[in-house]
Amino acid sequence: MKKAVITVLGQDQVGIIARVCTFLSERNVNILDISQTIVGGYFDMVMVVDITSMTDGFDTAADKLASIGEELGLKIKMQHTEIFDAMHRI
Repeated sequence: MKKAVITVLGQDQVGIIARVCTFLSERNVNILDISQTIVGGYFDMVMVVDITSMTDGFDTAADKLASIGEELGLKIKMQHTEIFDAMHRI
């Protein structure tokens, strides 16, 4: 199984989860774990997803997610779990 971590951060607004999840579903990406919170009006979400059967290439999907983030005034980033783990290793 190939996994990725998706992070979303920005001002809270209606439809963030729906927009990201619809994008993932349309590309055959399965959500394995999801955590989201709102603190002081700021939305924060972390998802672990299975990209084994993803219909887009990784870079294409990551760029499209970043573009969705720009449209919504959010920062959306997708990283391979290996890179994410290496960056956050204590």
